[in-house]
Amino acid sequence: MTTTIICRHESAGFRFRFRFLLATIVFVLMIVDRAGAATPREQIQSSVEKVIAILKDPNLKPEAKKSERIEQLRQVIFPKFDFTEMAKRSLGADWQRRNPEEQREFVKLFTELIESSYASNLDSYNGEKVVFTGDKQDGEYAQVDTKITSNKGEETSVSYKLRQSGSDWKIYDVVIENVSIVNNYRSQFSRVIARSSFADLLRQMKDKQFDTAAKKQKS
Repeated sequence: MTTTIICRHESAGFRFRFRFLLATIVFVLMIVDRAGAATPREQIQSSVEKVIAILKDPNLKPEAKKSERIEQLRQVIFPKFDFTEMAKRSLGADWQRRNPEEQREFVKLFTELIESSYASNLDSYNGEKVVFTGDKQDGEYAQVDTKITSNKGEETSVSYKLRQSGSDWKIYDVVIENVSIVNNYRSQFSRVIARSSFADLLRQMKDKQFDTAAKKQKS
């Protein structure tokens, strides 16, 4: 199945941000439907039309409807992410050093970072091609690969890592051109903790100083 999206191409200095933007848009397309087929890829493909319908709904396109559009997509998308698993992996070894209250606060702030990044990039949807290029499953883990082709013929690979949760599959990482978003965040978070403290990391997260993992990458 082929669907379409668009993203504004930025300079080389912001290439990773551009790729993250593409990925957040594809997040919208990569929704796992509980009522879908058995495999992660089939579930994902069965859900595309529902999400595209929201994005293409003319009644939701006006700027005045942006909040409503985002909320509708939020209700469909974010329950399909394993934010706790993403947060744990992003904090790395320091997760075990935190008490339950600190862990809950970190997961909350990490979730807000991802949601904020998604919401801020929502309006870039409008054209480019996304194709499914492969998938694999190993027990309770799976990966679905896609390729995004720009209007200029430039290609970006985006792979989605999923983990089975009951009868559902949930996304716990995204790999863009061989760069893991979770690993990218972990590098940033580790540096903050090493030079300052966990409390300072939480403060920076509250201030949205980690707008996207792309801020670290300049390739």
